[in-house]
Amino acid sequence: MRLDKFLSTTLGITRKEAGKLLKDKMIEVNGEVVKNGALKVTDDCDVEFNGRSLRFNGPRYFMLNKPSGFVCSHVDDYNPTVFVLLDEVSPEKLHVAGRLDGDTTGLVLLTDDGQWSHRITSPRHVCEKVYYVELADPVPEETIQQFAEGVQLRGEKELTRPAKLEILDERAAVITISEGKYHQVKRMFAAVGNKVVALHREQIGSVELDEELEPGEYRPLTEEEIASFVK
Repeated sequence: MRLDKFLSTTLGITRKEAGKLLKDKMIEVNGEVVKNGALKVTDDCDVEFNGRSLRFNGPRYFMLNKPSGFVCSHVDDYNPTVFVLLDEVSPEKLHVAGRLDGDTTGLVLLTDDGQWSHRITSPRHVCEKVYYVELADPVPEETIQQFAEGVQLRGEKELTRPAKLEILDERAAVITISEGKYHQVKRMFAAVGNKVVALHREQIGSVELDEELEPGEYRPLTEEEIASFVK
């Protein structure tokens, strides 16, 4: 993470104010005065302001607009991971709360709070996820009822939980599910004889993807967004 962003985050100030602290020689990194806000700092760096050591306080929570082609793991032999998009200290300590496939885009939540993410991913907690879907073939009206009743996925013993389907046009729809089986949305449409050609997650629980975030961009969650998963 850039030093000026680190100062902005830990001190609760603007980047401009952080730049003034640096200009006034009030910041030391590993015992040396630093004026360059672009300096990269890691979790191993000792950053001090007026002799006070600065550290991140408490868990971190972010939303990311995931682009296609990025995977939601820390290590992958063939594809870039979403964590390379983060300008944060110790991104390896963060994890994804509800993964997306490499070719699926949209809302991803990242945190280092395991209990918080458990409320999103655990089957015991009903957390709805909303997806925009584009299909290879037209979507018949009867698919709405099929999804509402649950469909049988190949290799699964039980039907899916009831899902809501809104048909936007003959080859586009919005689907809301409350579980997270492997490739679930793709497998649900495959089970009724269709094929997903594009998939974009718009919402998790009450948290909607920020429309101002371009693919690859992220921002911290608000206090209200964080609290919405622990009510």
